[in-house]
Amino acid sequence: MDRRQFLAASSLGTAAAIAGCIGGGRSDTDAGTDADARTESAADERERADRGEITVSASGDVEADPDRAVVTVGVQASGESADAVTDELATGADGLRDTFDDLGIPSENVEEGQYRVHPVHDRDAEGFEGTHSFEVTVTDVGRVGEVIDAAIEAGADDVGRVRFALQEETRATLRREAIDAALATADEEAAHIADDRNVELEGTTAVTTGDVRVQPVEESLSSADAAADAPPTEIEADPVGVSASVTVTYAFAT
Repeated sequence: MDRRQFLAASSLGTAAAIAGCIGGGRSDTDAGTDADARTESAADERERADRGEITVSASGDVEADPDRAVVTVGVQASGESADAVTDELATGADGLRDTFDDLGIPSENVEEGQYRVHPVHDRDAEGFEGTHSFEVTVTDVGRVGEVIDAAIEAGADDVGRVRFALQEETRATLRREAIDAALATADEEAAHIADDRNVELEGTTAVTTGDVRVQPVEESLSSADAAADAPPTEIEADPVGVSASVTVTYAFAT
């Protein structure tokens, strides 16, 4: 009979005693159960005393070619009044939106970036300046140069940077691979330590994962690169890296 079954039976016995008889003291079964529990606890303590632990922290790194890029493009304007600058920016932004549509870029992949109109604080000039930029997500990184050239042809004069990264599915896959690499390194280091200490590993008792980071690649374009009469833009991005860290505790027998 396990302890829960025994307690249920004991409760019924107590109820019967109250209803018709006088109560008794602790039964022999109670005493035996307590003795078994103390014996089991002592055995657990001896087992823990005979075991040791090795804790290892390790990292893993993997990389892959980017399959996602975010291109920042925009228009700039200047004029004698804020209204004039605002109107010029609106015209330029409409032209860029039409270009993105012509390129077949989904509207959800085009996000508003910076929009600013401000007075010019310069002793030699008066008036206003403004900028209106967009962040365009391109899932075919081979088209990045095409998007930049089309935007410039449409009037973009602010081509800031291109950030190469990974799509969600690719990032999830590389995240697992980075963790696997970190765990493999931890296993190797723990095995080396165990051999050096002349002990035998028995298994893993705890695992903690640290930060899993994606290192995107950024490319900046110069004004010469963004010139309307420049040759077709070609950008070759370096691989995107993903890193992970783990802390693993291993048990060994002493």
